[in-house]
Amino acid sequence: MKHSPLIGRDYKARLPATPTSNRRKHHYLFMLAGGVLSLAVTLLIITNDAEAIRSTATTPPTESSNTDTTPQALPATHISKPLALPQQHRAAKVTATPALPADNWTEVTVKNGDNLSLIFSRAGLSPQQLHQVLSLGKEAKVLTRLFPGDKLRLNITDDKQLAALSYDIDQTETLHITRRADDAGRYSATTEKHHIETRTAHSSGTIESSLFLAAKKAGLSDNLTMEMAGIFGWDIDFALDIRQGDRFTVIYEELFLEGKKLRNGKILAAEFNNRGKSYRAVRYTDSQGNSDYYSPDGKSMRKAFLRTPVEFSRISSRFNLKRKHPVLNKIRAHKGVDYAAPRGTPIRATGDGKIVHLGRKGGYGKTIIIQHGSRYSTRYAHMNNYARGMKNGKRVKQGQIIGYVGSTGLATGPHLHYEFRLNGAVRNPLTVKLPDAGPLPKKYRADFNQKSRPFLAQLNALTRNTIALNN
Repeated sequence: MKHSPLIGRDYKARLPATPTSNRRKHHYLFMLAGGVLSLAVTLLIITNDAEAIRSTATTPPTESSNTDTTPQALPATHISKPLALPQQHRAAKVTATPALPADNWTEVTVKNGDNLSLIFSRAGLSPQQLHQVLSLGKEAKVLTRLFPGDKLRLNITDDKQLAALSYDIDQTETLHITRRADDAGRYSATTEKHHIETRTAHSSGTIESSLFLAAKKAGLSDNLTMEMAGIFGWDIDFALDIRQGDRFTVIYEELFLEGKKLRNGKILAAEFNNRGKSYRAVRYTDSQGNSDYYSPDGKSMRKAFLRTPVEFSRISSRFNLKRKHPVLNKIRAHKGVDYAAPRGTPIRATGDGKIVHLGRKGGYGKTIIIQHGSRYSTRYAHMNNYARGMKNGKRVKQGQIIGYVGSTGLATGPHLHYEFRLNGAVRNPLTVKLPDAGPLPKKYRADFNQKSRPFLAQLNALTRNTIALNN
């Protein structure tokens, strides 16, 4: 079958009798010419319309425009095509730009019994990702020691991949873990250290009823008050020696982050006037990084022994070799000092030494005896219990908790019976002269004098102001 006669008959009624190839060519040329003409007309309309808008915007109003405010109707062709075409072009541009995924940060608060494995499991993260994070080394090790109330910020993609993790180690450091773009599935860890600004502040006060009330009135926190008592605790018994009219002045640090106060820092210098006698202390850090408090003449504020083993307790019975025993109801020497305190109050070793007795000892009840070198020993009796890890032969440090107040043995109520012995003979713990700790080494004295001089001058000025205000 020949196709050309059939095709010729189909077009015989509309087209001249020409060869088939010529008829197709003429038809395509006719369509192309029509398209070019249509595009030209459209561009001409757009140009005229834009020119009209510019002319309207730039032409100053005439007298007729002031009186006739009716807008002139545009021709129909000005409404249909020119306004629709730019809108179509704008829509095409928006569709062509892919939408970027937004950060998907989730904050998680650590609960009781939580660990990173449980947190990742609840978030839908795989054990493989947990392993990769924990394998980052010492910087990520902090994530194995999470505490209730800590907060983790997780950035998780839609396909349950960890993109980033952020954790505030404390107020000064933040851990950042991010997935590396150049190595899929791998992470990197960095620790950001925030700049902490240190400022110096001072407070002064006069005791009217108690140290804590006076310190609170002066603006000192409980921690600063306890630190001040610890500095002077070798010379002043804060349970016994405090009197109305005693004065104190404290110069201390304040730590700020981005203008907001974080907390108080260390005490830099302090003065305590007790019963008319003045005690001063200045903090000094040597070239090895060791810090301690020293008197203005370079003597350590530390003594070989603390004056009291129980903080801020009440003395219920003093040292008295002719005291009548409250239980036995007969004269029996009281060879120590009784500190009345609630059951369970911590008891601290008053000096470095070795435990030579731990256990019950007659009327003393549960007792610990510590030997301090060859000349001194201390005894702690009527304990409710011993601190964890205490045993015979164990070495303890000054201030370390060794047990808790109780009423074991011959006792009418919870208290600590404390004895101090020199060469085996009992001494009154409240009045015995305690041996000093070592003074500041001579090689640091010049540096200490230079650094302590400004603080001592400031203490002088603040003390004068406090006395003037009181007068």
